Amino acid sequence: MKANVDAVAGTALVVLWSSGFIGAELGTAEAPAHTLLAWRYVAAAALLIAWCRYRRLTPTWHAIRIHAVLGLFCQFLYLGATITGIGMGVPPGVAALIAALQPLVVATASSRIFGERVGGRQSLGLVVGIAGVSLVVLGDMSGADLAWPVYLLPAAGMLALSMGTIGQRVLAPKEPIALAMAIQCSISAAGFMTWSALAGDVAPPMTTGFWAAVAWTVVLSTFGAYGAYLFVVRRNGPTRASVLLYLTPPTTMLWAWLMFGDAITWLGLGGLVISAVGVAAYVSGTSTPATSPEWSLRNDQKPVTHLRAQ
Repeated sequence: MKANVDAVAGTALVVLWSSGFIGAELGTAEAPAHTLLAWRYVAAAALLIAWCRYRRLTPTWHAIRIHAVLGLFCQFLYLGATITGIGMGVPPGVAALIAALQPLVVATASSRIFGERVGGRQSLGLVVGIAGVSLVVLGDMSGADLAWPVYLLPAAGMLALSMGTIGQRVLAPKEPIALAMAIQCSISAAGFMTWSALAGDVAPPMTTGFWAAVAWTVVLSTFGAYGAYLFVVRRNGPTRASVLLYLTPPTTMLWAWLMFGDAITWLGLGGLVISAVGVAAYVSGTSTPATSPEWSLRNDQKPVTHLRAQ
């Protein structure tokens, strides 16, 4: 039963996480990234708060402080940088592949922070994975009129999400997922609304395309993807969740090809394969986790599993 639940949760995470990159391209065709994100999070926060009130879920100040930090990194900084990059021309598949370096970053950081040993195979995997992503980015740059610093935006978003993922382990939140998401979405809504107000474009475009993108990102990307992400992180740990995210680049590339006609080049496929080899080498290496907090879905449940590089 546990294996079936893990398989369904993992598949849902991959598909729904990929939907965020597609929704970003849909929405940024109608409005700036921060305007799309502002209204996405206003809608998501309102729905989540209403649900929490209905379920009589009330946060403590401790929970608000924890999820304000996690929301800052996992949502505001991650999506602000990544979707701005897509809005400036980075293809969704390339942005997804840059984000897929997160397993290597999270696993490496875990080794430094929590005392997990990193073997030679894992070190080689880190180098190979970065080389594969670099190959894809260089191939995309050669065929697109896009300045190279724009590619740093998805990279910055990936680093922010990595820090937030590690924070999930350090802070070990136990609140129900709906309550955690309500706090984090509220923080992100305030941040993106402030950004949009300062930029002078807080008013949403009254177009069908814009509101369709808002609905897409709220339902699939916020409730679906981030809910699945929190579920997998709490059930199996951040390394497992991060490794699953590596499967999003091919999913996103195929999805973007079907919806937008984005080209899938041989160079891109080659870089994707090289990156896959790097990640596979890293996660197949042995690591010895230090004593660490255990993950659980609710306070009254027994711990599910220790975090370990898988």
